[in-house]
Amino acid sequence: MVRRWTRGRHTKIVRQPRRATVTLRVMAHWKLWLAVVLFAAAAFAQQITPSAPVPKPPGPLQEFSSSLEALSRTVSRSVVQIFTTGYAAPDEGEAFNTSQLSRQHGSGSGVILSTDGHIVTNAHVVQGARRIQVLLRPTRAQTAGKRSLLKPPGQTIEAKIVGVDRESDLAVIKIERTGLPALTLGNSDNLRQGQVVLAFGNPLGLENSVSMGIVSSAARQIKPEDPMVYVQTDAPINPGNSGGPLVDTHGRVVGINTFILSQSGGSEGIGFSVPSNIVRDVVAQLRKSGHVHRGHIGVYAQTLTPSLAAGLGIERDEGVVLGDVTPEGPGEKAGLKVGDLVVSLDGKPIENARQLDVNLYRRPMGEKVRLQVLRGAEKLELQVEVIERRDDPNRFADMVDPEKNLVPKLGILGVEIDRKVAGMFPGLRRQYGVVVAARSGNSPYTGNGLQPGDVIYMLNGSPTASVEILRSTLDQLAPGSPLVMQVERGGRLMFLTVELE
Repeated sequence: MVRRWTRGRHTKIVRQPRRATVTLRVMAHWKLWLAVVLFAAAAFAQQITPSAPVPKPPGPLQEFSSSLEALSRTVSRSVVQIFTTGYAAPDEGEAFNTSQLSRQHGSGSGVILSTDGHIVTNAHVVQGARRIQVLLRPTRAQTAGKRSLLKPPGQTIEAKIVGVDRESDLAVIKIERTGLPALTLGNSDNLRQGQVVLAFGNPLGLENSVSMGIVSSAARQIKPEDPMVYVQTDAPINPGNSGGPLVDTHGRVVGINTFILSQSGGSEGIGFSVPSNIVRDVVAQLRKSGHVHRGHIGVYAQTLTPSLAAGLGIERDEGVVLGDVTPEGPGEKAGLKVGDLVVSLDGKPIENARQLDVNLYRRPMGEKVRLQVLRGAEKLELQVEVIERRDDPNRFADMVDPEKNLVPKLGILGVEIDRKVAGMFPGLRRQYGVVVAARSGNSPYTGNGLQPGDVIYMLNGSPTASVEILRSTLDQLAPGSPLVMQVERGGRLMFLTVELE
């Protein structure tokens, strides 16, 4: 290569050696190719081993998901599966029909509410069970170091019934264990429509399942004037979920899953749970005495409606009107009359009949309450004594042992009349007999059927003073023999004629 430059007027030509020119040219090409190769290698290496992405802070959806995962881990440790053998309701769809009992195996759910082994579930889950077993979730020690998605099985423990309350469909059972993971009861009065809730249990026998939904209604009354209200939710609930907890996002139990309304038999997003505030009161009484005391004052209260107010000439739009006052009851003795409008109880305004009933339920027996009453234009204040409400005949099913009380030829479970039972039936015609506590399936006879609450006094003219005498008399009759029972039903004596199969 020849370079030229000018200095003043003189031009000098300098020739560079040819060999040096070639060497410089090769070196320049080699550096260029090396740069290309290195760039390509770096790009290829980046494709094979991309650099780790810069971690981003979790968004609201990720935080919500993580909180639900942590909540599920905590709550599921306190949810148990319950297996029963014996006499139980035919299916969960008949939770309110406690008079039909049949021998079968069943299962449901429960939740541990105390570290010493007290578990709450539904009454219809353990109804008539001769044997109850509880399957606990595996402990943290059992699952530590396990990598399999399938967790080891938990421990099955025998349980016994502490108490059953059919009206609320709640029961408390007990296992002999301590140090158990227990959940706390929340305040169901604070529930709001649209609030996120989770339902735990064992639907269709599928252990340890959880579903999510919202509170569809914080207080749903299924039947008019029914003192029971329920938390309605669209969280999927199916047979087997009964007795499991409905929890809020803090892990507090706000309800016990009880039943569904369905046209198909499966979950259609209309499930109901017993509110935790009712659960708290019922569980406390069951643990203390094995049954629930409910007070009343001997009146039938009805929520005041616009139609009632117009027809009765009442110039108010809320309150409770007395449709009936029981003769010789505490209400009548205190001066209450049919048509009175109750506006407050101990200074607390009363807006509907359920509110009055529930406030009376919780009062100690013998306590007096102060009622403010409107009778026309007159305002009265009356002191009324609270007495214990008489048990309904279906509650006798809680007092029976299928082995001792079963009368197979009549298909019933019977309870002998003693002083305690007689006190539940004031005005009985006789002080002996056998009360029909429940039916044990299809009646093995033809003719007029027995009903829960019937009192059997005689069989073909022979007194039936005990279950044993009733069974013995029936055993002496040949199949097809005429059978006439003298029965008291609703205070009236009658003869029932049946024919044994």
